[in-house]
Amino acid sequence: MTEPIVSILWLYNHLEDPDVIVLDASPKTDKPDFENIGIKGARHFDLKYEFSDTSSELPNTLPSPKQFENSCRKLGINNSSKIVVYDNLGIYISPRVWWMFKAMGHQNIAVLNGGLPEWVSQGYETVQQKENNIIPGNFEAKFQSEMVKDYDFVSSNVSLQESVLIDARSGGRFEGIAPEPREGLPSGHIPGSLNLPYTDVLKYGKFKSREDLSEIFNNLKINEKPLVFSCGSGVTACIILLASELVLKNYKSVYDGSWTEWAQTKYK
Repeated sequence: MTEPIVSILWLYNHLEDPDVIVLDASPKTDKPDFENIGIKGARHFDLKYEFSDTSSELPNTLPSPKQFENSCRKLGINNSSKIVVYDNLGIYISPRVWWMFKAMGHQNIAVLNGGLPEWVSQGYETVQQKENNIIPGNFEAKFQSEMVKDYDFVSSNVSLQESVLIDARSGGRFEGIAPEPREGLPSGHIPGSLNLPYTDVLKYGKFKSREDLSEIFNNLKINEKPLVFSCGSGVTACIILLASELVLKNYKSVYDGSWTEWAQTKYK
């Protein structure tokens, strides 16, 4: 797979490929139509427990390479696997999973554009989710540390401005006029950062066209500087990172602690 996103038709035509592994990263949702159903053969990607550092005080923190490797092997993932990831909200968790695999050195991964809702709307078959008997894989993590930025980097960049920080939260949260969903956490933004709500790069649960995305990023006037993506906890940041991957060649990374870490550290 050479593209970071694949269509419903592409996946349908490759479901029987023995190297293709489909991962279902669906969160719990208030849309009962998409609860407990999935694409045949899909394996559950447990972001909250298996693929996050549960010892961290911050939500959704990237796990250690060893934890990631072991959890991938339990899912039967090999170094040769062609991975397609989706979720039941269209585009939400899946870009985070895409970025995590990239950060762990696995290039052959793509997001299913439109996710489970698009699969269903196109009339393709779904099945009741169940645990499969999985043969352990041989996946090896090769951590790309430059793809992950920490508090110290972002703090230094506030004055240096060598990278452009782009925040995926809503305009209200970014401007400090709407509350954060996490109790006790103030809203606002990191000095010098730009705001691009993740909803702006999506249309009907899919990524907007490359032409539309190019216009969106051109309007930010970011030139060729490296890009660092942020949000509340590092999930929706990956949506706008993946959108930028479709149209920009800038170097890209994620501030994994995002606003939760920044606000807790700055305003404690």
